[in-house]
Amino acid sequence: MSRPIVALIYDFDNTLSTHDMQEFTFIPALGMSPAEFWSKCDEISHSRNMDHILAYMYLMAQKAREKGIDLSPASLRAMGKDVEFFEGVDTWFRRINEYGDSLGLEVRHYIISCGLKAMIEGCPIGHEFHNIFACDYIYGEDGQVIWPGVAINYTSKTQFLYRINKGVEDVGEHKKLNMYMPTNERVVPFENMIYIGDGLTDVPSMKLTRSRGGYAIGVYRNPQDATYLVKEDRVDFYVESNYLDGSAMDVAMKAILNRISARIRFKELSENSYKIAQKK
Repeated sequence: MSRPIVALIYDFDNTLSTHDMQEFTFIPALGMSPAEFWSKCDEISHSRNMDHILAYMYLMAQKAREKGIDLSPASLRAMGKDVEFFEGVDTWFRRINEYGDSLGLEVRHYIISCGLKAMIEGCPIGHEFHNIFACDYIYGEDGQVIWPGVAINYTSKTQFLYRINKGVEDVGEHKKLNMYMPTNERVVPFENMIYIGDGLTDVPSMKLTRSRGGYAIGVYRNPQDATYLVKEDRVDFYVESNYLDGSAMDVAMKAILNRISARIRFKELSENSYKIAQKK
């Protein structure tokens, strides 16, 4: 018998990684500071009435051409190797998988990020994820970037929660995603989802997850970073971005897994009692 699936869904930049992924290798290669690069993105976004995510993808492609920097998937994956993570992230997935297994749960880890998919794939923890939903480029025959293939912004992140819910994880598949699917056919119920993020860009996903019975955890480097997540009731827990065994994050995650496991067990016992009564 298959085990119930629980999806842990992470933002990436400043949630798992200590900085935006472009700041480790790509931006220094341009000879720019992170502040200069992101300020230029803001300028492009406002002056051209352009989505901010498309603006940064455009600026990356433009600057890469100017500087002769390769933006192929292989090159982006190589850049991902330099991404640094918060304490405990390197052992987090194994420990949480083992804990979920002890509760009879199958834990799957997902990324929904406004960052670049290839960089995440190439980072030291890229292999830990069941799927990575993130921005991507389309390339011409010469290997040069010609268009954004996937651009995920703050509100469109919510689309991917439904993809996980329904098991429609092919980004190019929209018909099945938008058609009605009976609850009992959905791969991951929303009440088995836990969304982890660090701030404003995660609010729509946090709100949707919790409104459907799931959970949200806000993480911070400084307790004052995003206190609105607590004041506006966006999260179930607000904890330091420390993933070590015994940390507040570790305790919070295990508490949620315990609650999910207990709810599933309660439902199973209740349904079995009805079946027994019906036979008599």
